[in-house]
Amino acid sequence: MQTSDVLRHQLIYSLIDPQTEEPAGALILVWEKMAAQVISIVGVGGFNSLYARSIFLSQKTYAWLDDCAISAQSGHRFVDLKKCFESQPPEHSIAANSLLLITLTDIMASIIGEQLTNNILHTAWGDDALDMNGKELKK
Repeated sequence: MQTSDVLRHQLIYSLIDPQTEEPAGALILVWEKMAAQVISIVGVGGFNSLYARSIFLSQKTYAWLDDCAISAQSGHRFVDLKKCFESQPPEHSIAANSLLLITLTDIMASIIGEQLTNNILHTAWGDDALDMNGKELKK
């Protein structure tokens, strides 16, 4: 695994504070911000394909993710994902969310490259796109 992969994975693990009052809502906000940026590049169909593949691969670890399909309504794209997160203990939701994001961003990086993937994440998550040491993800 390259250093930039590690930094991206660390970023994803650090996005949500386990002590967050409403973890499901915070997790969905991360997805909405990222989805907006990815959709602007690959379109809704492209994002939906990436998301579906990530769900498929991640449900091997978290079988309950099978119920987290993406909604056809653009304003409510992650309604099922939020329901899935709300139905699980917060630590399970946060862990599954991290796996989903890592899976999706790994797929993106393999298709469009690490640098462009990191640029998308930096644009989506802004100042949150910092690694644990305060270093910015490489652009």
